[in-house]
Amino acid sequence: MTKKSGIQISKKAFLQAVAIIFALMLAAGVLTLLVPAGQYTRVEVEGRQVIDAESYTVTTRPDYPFWRWFTAPFEVFAAEGSATVIGVIAFIVLVGIAFAVMDRSGILAYVVHRIVNRFGAKKYTLLLVLTFFFMALGGFFGILEEAVPLVPIIIALCFSLGWDSLTGLGVSILATNVGFSTAVFNFFTIGTAQRLAGLPLFSGWAPRVVLFFAVYAIVAAFLVRHAKKVERKPESSPVFMEDQAERAKYGAFAIDPATADDPRMKRAAIFMGVFFGLILVSVMTLSWIESLNDLAMPLSGLLFVIGGVGAALIAGIGRKAGKAVWDGFLGIAPAIPLLMMAASVKHIIASGGILDTLLHWASGIFSDASPFVSALIIYGLTLALELFVTSGSAKALLVIPILMPLADLVEVNRQIAVSAYTFGDGFSNLVYPTNALLLITLSLTVVPYHKWIKWALRLWPWIIAVTVIFLAVAVAIDYGPF
Repeated sequence: MTKKSGIQISKKAFLQAVAIIFALMLAAGVLTLLVPAGQYTRVEVEGRQVIDAESYTVTTRPDYPFWRWFTAPFEVFAAEGSATVIGVIAFIVLVGIAFAVMDRSGILAYVVHRIVNRFGAKKYTLLLVLTFFFMALGGFFGILEEAVPLVPIIIALCFSLGWDSLTGLGVSILATNVGFSTAVFNFFTIGTAQRLAGLPLFSGWAPRVVLFFAVYAIVAAFLVRHAKKVERKPESSPVFMEDQAERAKYGAFAIDPATADDPRMKRAAIFMGVFFGLILVSVMTLSWIESLNDLAMPLSGLLFVIGGVGAALIAGIGRKAGKAVWDGFLGIAPAIPLLMMAASVKHIIASGGILDTLLHWASGIFSDASPFVSALIIYGLTLALELFVTSGSAKALLVIPILMPLADLVEVNRQIAVSAYTFGDGFSNLVYPTNALLLITLSLTVVPYHKWIKWALRLWPWIIAVTVIFLAVAVAIDYGPF
């Protein structure tokens, strides 16, 4: 049976997410019956609506029948902010299709092969380059799940260089996840959150570039130290026994010779690289022009599809392209109802007239906290929510519309609040056992969860420390624009 291309959301992960978000929808509906209705006055400040913190009043409960709790996922398409919901769904589908076609054509594996050929004689230079490559995929293009098919290739490479499967996981999926979490230009986290928060798309990217390189230095040092330790004393690896059979199975690193020597692959990789470059240039340019911000997401989605599908056609995918497109759509399609349901939670609360009441109560909890402490609370709340809702875009649609007015009330800069949310959403993707991405990745290896988490958690205190420092500096400099 032919392996399906691209992202494939497992049935178990989908049903788990549906159950959790449906429970949140019901909880939101019940709250509309129990919590008094109330309202703040909204005022316009510098072209954007903010809450007048002193204006809260109790109001009459609106007529909101319970059956509308269940139609709310469809009502979000006609509600305020519907353009963002539609844009996020369209973008996710386009990217899912593009990477499914690239996966089937073998272009990403070919790019890794070229990097290995270029730096293979200097093994630790190769480790640093590959780590940067995977981090850049996550940080600049929002790639995470799409990197999973490359994990066995990188593990085979690490075996051939005298390292272990943990090094392979670290260089590939761990580096991708860490890059994804720094979110320099990542539509799935910072992009979606900023649009929902009313911030210019990808505004404040320069400080995030600094953070990206600071985190890269930490991850690179962590991986080099581990690889050198394993090279000196292989039995020191936590997965030494598990790796024995895998080393024999993988043998020396290699990809299909027909793929490696195909001149079409080189042309396809160049074509793909040009379009990835265009995506970076476009998002950087449009982030400076507020009136054109709304074009960034659809334009990037279009460039992803043209670059990915075009490269695959150049590589000679031929008739397999149609099947790969269909696999890509089917694989990503379960995300659509999840996003609709997640967006409906805020819609139910707002339609029931209790959103401002909940904001009023929550602001009292934050009232004595400094902006920095409030940002840390947002960070922690997102880390906790990640245990239950792992989809970054779904979580953004769920919590950002509620967090941002709250941030205004407690005088936390919206850019800082979005950054705190993004850190909490991203860095825990490969920690919690409820995350389907982690379970799928580990299922491709012999690494058991308890050994993975024990190893990975040695890195996390450093990651948390540098992100907390980032938030502290952000508060000190009033990281903006607002």
